[in-house]
Amino acid sequence: MGSVYRVIDVIGTSSTSWEDAANNAVSTASGSLRDLRVAEVAKLDVTVGDDGRIDQFRARLSLSFKYEKGD
Repeated sequence: MGSVYRVIDVIGTSSTSWEDAANNAVSTASGSLRDLRVAEVAKLDVTVGDDGRIDQFRARLSLSFKYEKGD
């Protein structure tokens, strides 16, 4: 029998790196979503502070998780 998955977009942030931003997104989402399967990086960007330096790294991820079959 086949499976059904849902895909949602989440954005993680970090003052350190895009990798940390992606990690933050996945670890936070995994606290609410069960059976996460794939995290695909859809977009990377940064916010720039008033001083012209990078303020935050942002990673937008598409997360997929499996629907549980109800009885």
